[in-house]
Amino acid sequence: MKKEIIDISSFSESVDLECKAAQGRDKKGEVPSSVWETYSAMANTNGGEIYLGIEETFPGVFTSLGIKDIDRVRKSLWDNLHDRSKVNKNILTEKDISVVEVDKKDVIRVTVPRASRHDRPVHLGTNPFGNTYLRRHEGDYKADDEFVRRMIAESIEESRDDRILENFDIEDLDKDTIAAYRNRYSAVKPDSPWLELSTEEFLKVIGAIGKDRSTGKSGLRIAGLLMFGRYETIKEVFPNYMVDYQERPEAKAEARWIDRIVPDGTWSGNLYDYFQKVYRKMTSDLKIPFQLREGVRSDDTTIHETIREALTNCIIHADFTGRVSVLAVKRPDMFGFRNPGLMRISIEQAITGGTSDCRNRIIQSMFRFVGLGDHAGSGIPKIYKNWKEQHWQAPLLYEDLKYEQTLLELRMINFFPEESIKHLESIFGERFKKLPELERIILITAASDGIVFHSKIKEIVSTHPRDISVALAHMVQEHMLIKKGETRASVYHLPGEKPKDIFQSFYEEFVGTAPESDLHDLAGNPPDLIEDPPDLAGNPPDLELVLNSILSSMGYEKLPGKISSDKMRLIIINLCKDRYLSLKELGRILDRDTKSLQDQYLTKMIADSSLELKFPDNKFHPEQAYRSRK
Repeated sequence: MKKEIIDISSFSESVDLECKAAQGRDKKGEVPSSVWETYSAMANTNGGEIYLGIEETFPGVFTSLGIKDIDRVRKSLWDNLHDRSKVNKNILTEKDISVVEVDKKDVIRVTVPRASRHDRPVHLGTNPFGNTYLRRHEGDYKADDEFVRRMIAESIEESRDDRILENFDIEDLDKDTIAAYRNRYSAVKPDSPWLELSTEEFLKVIGAIGKDRSTGKSGLRIAGLLMFGRYETIKEVFPNYMVDYQERPEAKAEARWIDRIVPDGTWSGNLYDYFQKVYRKMTSDLKIPFQLREGVRSDDTTIHETIREALTNCIIHADFTGRVSVLAVKRPDMFGFRNPGLMRISIEQAITGGTSDCRNRIIQSMFRFVGLGDHAGSGIPKIYKNWKEQHWQAPLLYEDLKYEQTLLELRMINFFPEESIKHLESIFGERFKKLPELERIILITAASDGIVFHSKIKEIVSTHPRDISVALAHMVQEHMLIKKGETRASVYHLPGEKPKDIFQSFYEEFVGTAPESDLHDLAGNPPDLIEDPPDLAGNPPDLELVLNSILSSMGYEKLPGKISSDKMRLIIINLCKDRYLSLKELGRILDRDTKSLQDQYLTKMIADSSLELKFPDNKFHPEQAYRSRK
């Protein structure tokens, strides 16, 4: 089989990629112990690729070292994967460990899939607590004990809503909600024999009341309490339970809302009433075209159907033991949905369809009995299909690992907004028209949203993450995008424009900033957009004067676009004399791409002792900077 050849320039940006030098003492190759933390983290999150034989010499700068003894390293990998004192589970197959060529050297690629719900948590050693890792943009980190407990519960419990509640009964339910549900059921299924049943018998057949055959106990299920219960009673079982709807007046993140639904004592606060109230609010002003179905005018459109699916999905997949609320947001430009709990299957599986692993299966059935929610595994594909038919931007399905929640964004914006295209053509002219489709999509997203970043593009297109990294790097080199941040924390914006809320996450844009007393759980940033490192605070006030003085002494009025390597080294040495300058500062003042500057000059100048590091013991230090040696 022909060996795959990979361009090293693609080794950046992506949270699902990790490189290890893996050289060993004899420089022939070994499996470093840190591999297993990354293996655990990727398996418990969204998978990824680990490369052995590639070193990240500086943030975003990679060097292919190769593995000389491939067979030894590969055997060591398999030995450790089957050693339960090392890791508790092997989720890899033969095809997941392969040899690829990078810069004419053989390296080992380990492709780690997302572990199934039943295999999680994947952890080091025999004890999951303190040894389970998760993947964030800044790397691998330990999961706290509460998170691990939820993972264990998820792995064991097929459905989280079927448990019988002791000391709860039908008197804890809201009679008006039950009556409203039965009315809808009779309208949807007028010939059903269940219509003749008593209230208690009806609740039994739809699953709200059940029997635990292992204990013989009968009673109210969690599903029944959540669907039909009273807010104060639900809170006895789920202290963090909260359902929320907010209508925002403008297409931007803000605290102001013009309409809101929360449990406030004027209604039951249960899931069925929440659905009914929110669905009416979200669809109240939709434009309805004239259409006939079987000779009768229908006021139902694909947009109505999509909102029903999205809201139902939000509820039936929620983890009500979680720490955040179920939230629906309506804005002039979008509908947004958030539920506590991460997805039980991968985002890719959900979008493709055909696979269903619902967290609250009885609640799902109860919604389906009254015509709400589609067949198992078809809801998300239908949402994507319906939105595509409107020629709007593709839905964005998003997991926020830090806050353990899943978000769905449905923007009512044309995928190729005419005003964004005109704006880009005014900036770049014919260059924009000649770009490949991927790069045009990236620029259009940057123009529409104010910023763009790797993970957002990954959700929009089906392109391999490495190709997205290459496209982003190419547009930076062509001065069509400006990059802020390093490697996995990078965001991009159009040149000459102030980034719009550049360090405001999608999550914060979605929910805005709510009063702490109402929604204290909405604070904080997700991990992929961290704040500027200290070296982005701006140039020292005399730095440009220093550069002009150096250039004048060399006979230049300004720094030329092309200059010899020796002269550039001399300029860098003089700039860094008696002061530490960061890579970003050097890149800005010299008007050079930071990666090229790093590869062509700084790494070599550290090696030959022309420059010294501010933090020599930690070359990845966020405040790393360079100074000329005295």
